[in-house]
Amino acid sequence: MRTAPARTAPVKAALLKAASLSLAAALLAACGGGPSPRRAASGGGAAKSTTPSPSPTPEPTSCPNGGRLIRAVEIPAVHVDAVHVPGATYNGHRIPPVTIPAVDIPAQRVPAQCVEVKPAPGGCLSEMSVPRATIPGVTIPAAEIPGIDIPGLRIPAVRAEAVTAQPVVAPGVTAPEVCQTVPRNGGTAWEVTRWEQTRWEQTRWEITRWEKTRWEKCNDKGECVPRAELPRVEVPRVELPRVDLPRAEIERREISPDSAVLKGEDQIAYSLKADVLFDFDSAAVKPGASAELTRIAASVKKEIPAGATIRIDGHTDAKGDPATNRRLSEQRAQAIVDWLATKGGIERSRLRATGYGETKPAAPNTGKDGSDDPEGRAKNRRVVISAEL
Repeated sequence: MRTAPARTAPVKAALLKAASLSLAAALLAACGGGPSPRRAASGGGAAKSTTPSPSPTPEPTSCPNGGRLIRAVEIPAVHVDAVHVPGATYNGHRIPPVTIPAVDIPAQRVPAQCVEVKPAPGGCLSEMSVPRATIPGVTIPAAEIPGIDIPGLRIPAVRAEAVTAQPVVAPGVTAPEVCQTVPRNGGTAWEVTRWEQTRWEQTRWEITRWEKTRWEKCNDKGECVPRAELPRVEVPRVELPRVDLPRAEIERREISPDSAVLKGEDQIAYSLKADVLFDFDSAAVKPGASAELTRIAASVKKEIPAGATIRIDGHTDAKGDPATNRRLSEQRAQAIVDWLATKGGIERSRLRATGYGETKPAAPNTGKDGSDDPEGRAKNRRVVISAEL
């Protein structure tokens, strides 16, 4: 009888430990601790990500920077009904019915695209490109009418193999940016041409799975295995049209030592030497530049359609820090905007300033041997006023 307390002691200890654990869990839950329901439900494993998969890029309905929309090419679906071959009895043997599955080829699509146009500074013809395009491949699946092998009758299976048209790719093409070089001391700015480029038309030719026939077979008892046919399936030809990038040109111009007028088929640009407009490392317009700016403003109002946006692009040579050069070019472009708005009689809402720094040179900053080219750098220090006609 003295051993009973010894048996119950471990039981009491276990109960006490369980109660302590329950109390700790309750305190953790009250404080927001403990395993999450998701983690508990999954046996302590990591929770699955609920991040949604990225949605496909929407197709364009219009194109920026004057680019042209290349419309989508719709490729219709193809459907051919299933074929049901009835069963038959032949020489006392039951031949089961057969169903040849339907053919369903989903519709396909070559998505719409843009003829891409990269903005270019005034006096330049923009880079244009036509992206690559692909007509997707397609396969007509194989089909088969089973053969028959019973006493007194052996007919081999009739099979039409799968037919595939591989994808057809139209490679992209690019017409690079072309800029007119402005002579330092006047003379002739020669014409420049951005030559035409073509993404040629491409064809995915039609494909056909031809019909196949298992012919009727009859015995002298009048029992017949019926005729069965795999139907013909056709996927029509698909044409991807030709896309042309047109030729464009900036005309040859005789220019003054201080500025040039560069006129192309669809734009006009006035290139002014920065050394005429500003002192070294300054964005304050010189008083002596007023005569040239007044002449340019009068031409802008005459040549550029009312309401058209007018771009003012600042450029520097490659001397100094690129970030500093870009900042100076932005400040100089803005200074010309302010002058045209306050003294040139042009609405400020039409004017847009951009600074390119040293990134769009009109001439080399150095000679072929790497030595400094002051004349080339002078051509690069410029402000260009331009607009679409």
